[in-house]
Amino acid sequence: MVRHLVKPGITGWAQVTGYRGETKELWQMEGRVQRDVWYLEHWTFLLDLYIIYKTIRNAIQGEKEAY
Repeated sequence: MVRHLVKPGITGWAQVTGYRGETKELWQMEGRVQRDVWYLEHWTFLLDLYIIYKTIRNAIQGEKEAY
């Protein structure tokens, strides 16, 4: 599986797009994997900067649907 070709990080595309925490349902796990694979296929330095920005913003501002 392509998702396992890279080391996990502190945050990622799946986390900043709402897929974080427990995956109690199969659809949640599928959504997380789909976003991880999308990230691998579309990676750019700017995308990484955007993920860092969203992570910092969510940490400071909070998010109503946070886990």
